[in-house]
Amino acid sequence: MRGGDPTIIMVMAKKPPFVLVYADEVKEHLRAIENKYHSLIQSEVEGQLLFEPEVETRNRQPLQRPIGFGADWELRLGTDNRFRVFYQVKAENREVSVLAIGVKMRNRLFIGGEELEG
Repeated sequence: MRGGDPTIIMVMAKKPPFVLVYADEVKEHLRAIENKYHSLIQSEVEGQLLFEPEVETRNRQPLQRPIGFGADWELRLGTDNRFRVFYQVKAENREVSVLAIGVKMRNRLFIGGEELEG
């Protein structure tokens, strides 16, 4: 370069994805949901939670009140947002713990086929 300012190129290192850890109970929760929805749930969980699980969006929000199994975030997905994924983020370990998956039917929430009272 002659007489001009030097060109500065910044390289933004991509952060590694979060690790998804599923609670043992989630297998039971999925058994109560029709198999045809399992791939949708899996792809949405991976797409929404691997890189920015703590960024609030229209369908990903911190819980306003605690839920019994320790989750502090909720992901809504599927047609009419009928599925709910409850999770906790451990940012220091870059880990997302998926603690429960349920089905919302009107104003009722079912996890593992049982209605969650609240």
